Amino acid sequence: MNNKPTLLVLAAGMGSRYGGNKQIDGFGPNGETILEYSIYDAIRAGFGKVVLIVREEILQDAKDLILPKVEGKIEVDFVLQSIKSFVPEAYQNPARVKPYGTAHAVLCAKDAIAEPFAVINADDFYGKEAFEVLGKFLSNGVQPNLHAMVGYAIEHVLSANGTVSRGVCDMNEANQLVGMVERTSIARENGKIISKGEGEVFEVKEGTPVSMNFWGFHHAVFGDIQRMWDEFLPANQENLKSEFYIPSVANNLIQEGKAAFEILEGGKTWFGVTYTEDKPVVIDSLKKLHETGEYPENLWM
Repeated sequence: MNNKPTLLVLAAGMGSRYGGNKQIDGFGPNGETILEYSIYDAIRAGFGKVVLIVREEILQDAKDLILPKVEGKIEVDFVLQSIKSFVPEAYQNPARVKPYGTAHAVLCAKDAIAEPFAVINADDFYGKEAFEVLGKFLSNGVQPNLHAMVGYAIEHVLSANGTVSRGVCDMNEANQLVGMVERTSIARENGKIISKGEGEVFEVKEGTPVSMNFWGFHHAVFGDIQRMWDEFLPANQENLKSEFYIPSVANNLIQEGKAAFEILEGGKTWFGVTYTEDKPVVIDSLKKLHETGEYPENLWM
């Protein structure tokens, strides 16, 4: 068994608000994807393998993009997520077109991972500090009943080009997650951070930690995810828009008293592409990180 942690990358999303396939779009000075920076940061933080969750229609593109650059630097595996993955025939609904969500994507990697692992989005830039702190946790602190999440202050993860969805966290004095609420329409208004989703207006205080979907798990979590998935399917078979999310898994484990989640303070730098208009900001941010020496002139030379 690999004794180094694994990086699990969720790259099967459709990028509907962005208007293109942002998982394989180039943003760096040499056309690097955001994903390549995550893999680079994972390698220097001591991760031993990367597993990419992709849709079948982008599998070859993903292989052509990643494999020539990282060959010999880190082990790479690809796993497919489809609407039928881990769905018994009795629960398959031919009318469904929407993917089942992030926790379902993680479940799809169940047979590819046998060590502690991190989960990230392919289209978010998390920063080297986040990989360092989570890599250390996965190598030294993780337990079957103790997982982690890298927290980011809400004011650092907004978009100037529209509303965003964020998992807003409640934590205790021990910096452990108490619960998380997914707020789906957050933006800055008149100097305040306001959420207008779910039919309510709610102010989110600056400094509040939110989830950017950067999780650290003991591999024992696959058993818990499978159990919850087996409960989710019959309850949501007719709900064509239902999704099975990682925060729901975390909340359930906390409420059941089966696991705790440390909120790690590694979230120093984040940027991502929710809207097409975000792209120039990301390009400029990456250019500056190269110029300051955070990254070499070419990631893979």
